[in-house]
Amino acid sequence: MNYTMKRRVAALLAVPALLFTAACGSDDDSNGDAEAGVAQVKGKVGEKPEISVPKDGKPSQKTVTETVSEGSGAAIKASDFVRLDWTVKKWGGDQDLGGTWAAPQTGAKTPKQQSVEQVGKQSQQLPAKVLEAVKGKKAGSRILVQGTAGDLIGQNLNPSSGITAKDVLIWVVDPVGAAAVDAKGEAEGEQAATEAGLPEVKAASQKAATITVPKGVKAPKDLKQQVLIKGKGKKVEAGQGLVAQYTGVKWEDGKKFDSSWDHGGATAFQIGTGSVVQGWDKGLVGKNVGDRVLLVIPPSLGYGASPSSELAKNTLVFVVDILGTV
Repeated sequence: MNYTMKRRVAALLAVPALLFTAACGSDDDSNGDAEAGVAQVKGKVGEKPEISVPKDGKPSQKTVTETVSEGSGAAIKASDFVRLDWTVKKWGGDQDLGGTWAAPQTGAKTPKQQSVEQVGKQSQQLPAKVLEAVKGKKAGSRILVQGTAGDLIGQNLNPSSGITAKDVLIWVVDPVGAAAVDAKGEAEGEQAATEAGLPEVKAASQKAATITVPKGVKAPKDLKQQVLIKGKGKKVEAGQGLVAQYTGVKWEDGKKFDSSWDHGGATAFQIGTGSVVQGWDKGLVGKNVGDRVLLVIPPSLGYGASPSSELAKNTLVFVVDILGTV
């Protein structure tokens, strides 16, 4: 589990929690113009789509993928990292089952929450067939994916969701941006010594960093941060997708609780929108691509607001390599 990821708002949890635990299956799409049995989508890209179905019409039982409108960005390639807006409905249902079109969670000026995924990798929010539909499409497009829950979600359909394998689901996905980032990448350059009172960091190539908490030093009550390697890339902005390597340990015992290197490489998430713990939002927005950043995060900016979390009382120490943005 990626412990850097904050518990999602209900709207973003609705599909993964309600419908499936993991996506699987191969693609079997039917492309073409909208026709009877296929949902209609209206609205501008950048605004919540309006989904309607033919009155008294029966849905197609074949999975359909359509480009509702084509964007002007570069074509999305296999293994690209993508930032997405999406929504999903059941054929004949009025309510959204999930999506990213809720209002910002942390203030009116905060960018809206979006999903950040890597094409070809398992998503916690979108079935594999839905995410795969963006491959080859241009960033800025709007894409319709319609099919039965049995075909799109398969054996991972949650039987307690109230959705059956025969129910037809309609996803509308907007890939806002995409970027090719090496998932095995890492910050490059001479690493600075950590400041007095902060943990020591040794980062062997292609491995989780070794983080040593200073003995006899009390955990800081405020966020502490230090750029250990200075990158040459652009500044990270709130609302962007951020692609990073990370290692995290607990200040109290120095034990590692998670690392991207233990999960096959870089992870991606949205920054500055409340999608991750506050310490990451506060400590990584404004840094540069290519930076290696040491963060010491008190419980109040970590999981202190989530008493059920096993890390709720811990001060968290992270080393984060910022590889790219989406």
